[in-house]
Amino acid sequence: MQLPWRLKFGLFMAPYHPVNDSMTLTIRRDIRTIQWLDELGYDEVFIGEHHSGGWEPISSPEVFIAHVAQETESIKLGTGVVSMGYHSPYMLAERILLLDHLTRGRVMLGVGPGATAPDNAQFGFDATELRPRLDEGLGVVLRLLRGEEVTHTSPGWFTLKNASCQLQPYHEEGIPVFLATTSSPGGAVIAGKHGVGILSGGSFQPLGPGLKSTWDTAVDSAAQNGKTLSRRDYRVMTRIYVAESREQACKDMTRGLYQFDRDYISGTLGRPFTYEGPPEDYAKWCVENGSALFGSPEEVTASLERLWESSNGGIGGILLMGNEFASPERMRNHYELLARYVMPHFQGSFERPMRSHSRAVTERVVNNQNEANATAAAIRAAGGEVPPTILGTSVEQ
Repeated sequence: MQLPWRLKFGLFMAPYHPVNDSMTLTIRRDIRTIQWLDELGYDEVFIGEHHSGGWEPISSPEVFIAHVAQETESIKLGTGVVSMGYHSPYMLAERILLLDHLTRGRVMLGVGPGATAPDNAQFGFDATELRPRLDEGLGVVLRLLRGEEVTHTSPGWFTLKNASCQLQPYHEEGIPVFLATTSSPGGAVIAGKHGVGILSGGSFQPLGPGLKSTWDTAVDSAAQNGKTLSRRDYRVMTRIYVAESREQACKDMTRGLYQFDRDYISGTLGRPFTYEGPPEDYAKWCVENGSALFGSPEEVTASLERLWESSNGGIGGILLMGNEFASPERMRNHYELLARYVMPHFQGSFERPMRSHSRAVTERVVNNQNEANATAAAIRAAGGEVPPTILGTSVEQ
């Protein structure tokens, strides 16, 4: 499949871990996972901010990124996402700029309203406050990142008087900024208004026409506000797992996936869990209804091609939903299979070696004959007798 640009691949690491596991060890495993991705050539990872529920132990993605940046070489590291309404926009801009320098330009800023109800409840927020705060706060952050001096008062939240940041972005083009969208169009409207990238978090339901509608909503909002958007800055998160076959993929994932959707998505967050079959068939059911892309490299490649087509114009990157539903050995195998056989298909890196191989095959008879003739000429020049065949190829006598 010939794409108009190189598709990026990364991970959306909330992260998710069962509450009966050691949080200390899960955080160490999260670091190890990012080290794997860095080694395998993945482009980016986004790390989430959560404060309740027991499943997502990283409360400060900025602190985590500062550490993991020292353990990796080239992978980009983003907040995925910082809940804007929980923070002073000025302090957020300052932290991201410092991280930008600590990582030498590898940091990305992902923001959202704060979508976890237990977080909002314990901080005393009414959920209706948070989306307006996201809109207002993001506008201030972007001005500060551009180097502007900002005076702004948000009653009950923050006040800035001629405030500016001391650091400028590490790279001239600035820090990439993304906004998370989930089930409502509100996130896409705000992303378009401010001209930032999109992190589409629709990983728990089938993907399809929603990709186009999210983009169209953002583009309309951008046009109304004098901004432009690039599809290269459109990230889509979904459930992907690659194994030697679809049967093996479903076998690897079904137990952890079933536990996660039943105990966290439904049991903790209170969202619907409609599956009524046996746990051992759950992953297969998710594949069949389109909410999971599990299978062999060839099957996952075909699924991603269909996802691209459903966007009606393309996306900039695929983010795997971070999980540990399979054993560490099988998860490492999954990341490696995807890097070896799926990613190159969408990044153009198969094209040149395949072209070179095809030419070698097409011209091998002529090339071998020329080589044999040269060998024969050298033998004659030395006064020798040329055998009937040289290197398995008949030559002129």
